[in-house]
Amino acid sequence: MLKGISVLPRLPVAFPCSSIPRRFCLSMMNEMVEPMCPKFVPVEETDISSRYKRDGFRFRIVSYNILAQVYVKSTLFPHSPSPSLRFKARSQATLNVLRSLGSDFFCLQEVDEYEEFYKGHMERDGYSSVYFQRSGQKRDGCGIFYKRNSAELVMEEKIDYNDLVNSINGGSDFCTDKNGDILSTENKETEPGDGSQSAQEDHNNPNDPRVRLKRDCVGIMAAFKLKPPTQHVIIVANTHLYWDPEWADVKLAQAKYLLSRLAQFKTLVSNTFECNPSVVLAGDFNSTPGDTSECVREELPIPLCSVYAVTRGEPPFTNCTPGFTGTLDYIFFSPSELIKPVGFLQLPEQDSSDVSGGLPNYHHPSDHLPIGAEFEVIGA
Repeated sequence: MLKGISVLPRLPVAFPCSSIPRRFCLSMMNEMVEPMCPKFVPVEETDISSRYKRDGFRFRIVSYNILAQVYVKSTLFPHSPSPSLRFKARSQATLNVLRSLGSDFFCLQEVDEYEEFYKGHMERDGYSSVYFQRSGQKRDGCGIFYKRNSAELVMEEKIDYNDLVNSINGGSDFCTDKNGDILSTENKETEPGDGSQSAQEDHNNPNDPRVRLKRDCVGIMAAFKLKPPTQHVIIVANTHLYWDPEWADVKLAQAKYLLSRLAQFKTLVSNTFECNPSVVLAGDFNSTPGDTSECVREELPIPLCSVYAVTRGEPPFTNCTPGFTGTLDYIFFSPSELIKPVGFLQLPEQDSSDVSGGLPNYHHPSDHLPIGAEFEVIGA
């Protein structure tokens, strides 16, 4: 993962959305609390409220792990007020945050209840979407929601990281173990014995790459043609990599596979539409700045920079719980003469009262914070 540059002076803390009518009543306190709705901050001291500028057309993208309800258990979030964990309150608060941000593109992770809730509500707010549910028994997935009056979907591809299992026999260099060596299907510690028993043991053996790489994680890529006055083509990719910090080799294999697929997709889009598309990659990478994912930089098939790293420095955290507080979420873009970042979504500081005690809470419906970027199309 890319290292952040020096952090600029402290940004203002997000404030409640005065334009959103829905409030949450605290059963233990006689007061009303609204979800916190952050604002976009300009990279330079200029007004960024206008969508059309003399220098070019602007669009916004937000990445947000909204915390799937299937993972919301009081045993996992004992620090959270019980009412703030209920789906009805959390889902409505999430919608309120999304509406307040009004982004042209939303890359959401851990989206469950897609068909039953989010798809319909977002459609009524002017968004269409593409969605890919995780494989196996998982009920959540990744979704890209886009404003119909801002962009037209022209192509999409889905990424199932379980496909890495099929690449093992081909000796793919996507698959590296914890020491950086190529993962092997050989179980060197297996003793001769009953074949069926050995197969059953291998099925549950985390050192077997066929087991280790099957984490039911997904991603999604989509190409969009921006609406006039520009018709520039952009590729938006959204992903959620595996969570376990002890399994850095799995995250590395997934990241390499993602970037390889993204490069292939860019070539396909370029050839199909005879264009030079810009690339924006967002998601929950479950990796802190400077950790094992950083080594992917040395082999990038597409050059990528973190929006926050090149503007204000990576935020101190995007995920906040008593057990872990750190940055796991990123928005990358491919530097070019076609687009440039002109703004980013502000984030609270660690001593902000709205994140005190950990998330989720009445102010934030997820254990993650939304991050965002505003880009200007300057070469199309």
